[in-house]
Amino acid sequence: MDFTFTEEQQAAVEAARAVFSDVAPDRVPSPALTPGAVAEDIDRHLWNELARTDLLGLTLSPDHGGAGLDPIALCLVLRESAKVLARVPLLESCAVAMAVQRYGGSALAAELLPLAGRGELILTVGANGRSGHDPAELAVTARPYGGSDAEPDGVAGGSVGGAGGSEGGAEESGWVLDGVQSAVPWAQVADWIAVPAHTTGGRPVLALVPRTRDGVTLADQVSTSGERLAEVRLDAVRVEARELIDADGCWDWLRYLLTTGTCALALGLGERVLAMTAEYTGKREQFGFPVATFQAVAVQAADRYIDLRAMEATLWQAAWRISTDAGGPLPAAGDVAVAKIWASDGVRRGVQTAQHLHGGFGADTDYPLHRFHAWAKQIELSLGPAAAHEEALGDLLAAHPLG
Repeated sequence: MDFTFTEEQQAAVEAARAVFSDVAPDRVPSPALTPGAVAEDIDRHLWNELARTDLLGLTLSPDHGGAGLDPIALCLVLRESAKVLARVPLLESCAVAMAVQRYGGSALAAELLPLAGRGELILTVGANGRSGHDPAELAVTARPYGGSDAEPDGVAGGSVGGAGGSEGGAEESGWVLDGVQSAVPWAQVADWIAVPAHTTGGRPVLALVPRTRDGVTLADQVSTSGERLAEVRLDAVRVEARELIDADGCWDWLRYLLTTGTCALALGLGERVLAMTAEYTGKREQFGFPVATFQAVAVQAADRYIDLRAMEATLWQAAWRISTDAGGPLPAAGDVAVAKIWASDGVRRGVQTAQHLHGGFGADTDYPLHRFHAWAKQIELSLGPAAAHEEALGDLLAAHPLG
């Protein structure tokens, strides 16, 4: 397989490294010492720098002021962001913007995407449902105005307000949303929240809801990494027809992109942790020798390096599938599941080994390793742990026998 990146993708990496070079992982209080969230807001300075260097519009088309790159480029930038524990909604905002660009109507895209690319508008998404274990779209219902239980005519396809047409009479009256999305990242500072939902006929749709819309309430939650999350409750929230995307595959594609982006975060974090471990064990001496020269230490570090290479190969395979819509023996969901299995298990093993090889020093809250451990646990479980994706992969293999 050829994992050579284009000149444009490599330029994005260089720009990201320059922006993230000034970011310190311990810029906010330690999550181990803070009873609530480590900060009320995102890293606004970093967000503005990402906007200034056009990294927020990296994957938007030139029509919306972007560079027109693909999800692979986004994953490359996310990989760099995780090395410094960047406290910005880079994945969520860019992923939602890409879904709107790919599946949404022209009016909605024109309203949101130029502002999102300039960093003047923040997007996020509720992808965990009510509990994090059931499909997110099942946690919210979408029904046409008027309370009818019947599906409007024409619901079988298309993007509301876009080229795909509308869902019959719902275009004039809009939709009503009811339900809960838990653990929505950065919701308190987001301007719009993408909410997956299901219609009365069981079809998944994606609604774009302003955070200040009547009927939207937020309850604070805190992630393992100490960042603010929110339980977003929707009580008879009305959305216009153009704010709801019902195109086939929209929510699935966005979920795959979010999952693949999470794998990129896991890879970047794991690479930084292994580098920290190599530096520490190369300087720490016992019996007059650096502990890195001890066979037991070297073997454990080598195992983690192998994990990282597997995480990298499966990440780019998944990113390539969703970037190109290329076919394969399994749907793209299979490649995404394999990547998340390796990412979840690999990042967990990486930080555990790092803590072990650092000894007591790794637990010192004046040293940043414990922060990476907390972020790794959050990433491991985000959008499903390895076991959940193993089950999904098993279902895919059963439905698509190989050979």
